[in-house]
Amino acid sequence: MADIEAVLYDLGRLDRLARRDTAVHRLDPRAKLLTTLVFLVCVVSFDRYVVAGLLPYLLYPVAIIALADLPVGYLLKKVLVVAPLALLVGAANPWLDAAPLLRLGGITLSGGWLSYASILLRFVLTVTAALALIATTGFHRVCVALRRIGVPAPMTVQLLLAYRYLFVLISEGARMVRARSLRSFRRHGEGLSPYASLVGHLLLRTLDRAQRVHRAMLARGFSGELHSPTPLCFRTRDTLFLLGWSTAFLLFRLVDLPQWLGRLVTAG
Repeated sequence: MADIEAVLYDLGRLDRLARRDTAVHRLDPRAKLLTTLVFLVCVVSFDRYVVAGLLPYLLYPVAIIALADLPVGYLLKKVLVVAPLALLVGAANPWLDAAPLLRLGGITLSGGWLSYASILLRFVLTVTAALALIATTGFHRVCVALRRIGVPAPMTVQLLLAYRYLFVLISEGARMVRARSLRSFRRHGEGLSPYASLVGHLLLRTLDRAQRVHRAMLARGFSGELHSPTPLCFRTRDTLFLLGWSTAFLLFRLVDLPQWLGRLVTAG
């Protein structure tokens, strides 16, 4: 029971972080969203063997986390939760691509190891940037920003409702688990069979809850559009943020800064 409540509390922590008042939090959501999209496109556009060329992109999430005063440990835990997916995606690369491609001192690296390292680095960059966006903006305002830049309303509304309904689902599941625990005696009512029945009843209760939520939304004038509690206003600082970081991302993409710095140091 405590684990379910901990998940519910942890799920809403990103939204609580988004209520802070820093220079990054005060930026227009559209500026942060478009900047993050440019960041993601540039990161995924590199060749599969590129590793060093991706390193300059670490500057963006590090700067946002520092300026927004976000808890590094909490974001790191979030990254580690989904890290097994990235580890599995490229796990076979070192065996499928065993051709030698790079030699560092006495160590020869195959193309598979380089592509595997590139996958992991891209994963860290993209997930960290997405978490920083939500932690400084809030999921609701991100969806509003998506709608304002032209994403169809059904998509943004469904995205927001799916996110919001997670809290309802977890809360409903927590109440059912608490009720089962109160009715259990000497471990009776525990095991796989009661949990299977619990999941079935949870599905039925969530369907009923979804209908009530929909009727409540219609009664309050919901018309299929998302609205922000505060009006969005694109100011000069938002333009500078978007253009400045986008220019830096394009520079990192077009110029191999690690290689350029290496040559500069070697020449010196």
